[in-house]
Amino acid sequence: MENLDVKCAGAGREIASKSAADERLLGRALGVLEEQGVYALFLFLEAQGKDPGRKISQSCLDFLRRNPSSAPLLNDGDKWNALQELAKDLNALLFARDLLRQVLLYARYHLKAKEEQRG
Repeated sequence: MENLDVKCAGAGREIASKSAADERLLGRALGVLEEQGVYALFLFLEAQGKDPGRKISQSCLDFLRRNPSSAPLLNDGDKWNALQELAKDLNALLFARDLLRQVLLYARYHLKAKEEQRG
């Protein structure tokens, strides 16, 4: 059985280390995800018009295209069309939301830990 929580943790760590994301942006992204859903999350991140938002969006997109490994939640191709396809299956959409929530929470915790180490 595939441990997706570990994969969420890895994706979160990658977001925290690679992008210039800050805790505020991740918190706002989590709020959009919770209140408005997966499609809105990607739209929000793209609408930031800055590098951190786009990098987080790309990391989340790559995550959904690779996981779960036996049946990835998103197909390749145009991001927006893939997200609309995902929305046709409510179970898959809710599963994707839960996974993205974990990814963003882990990214936030990694950022917080990094800030604590700097001190």
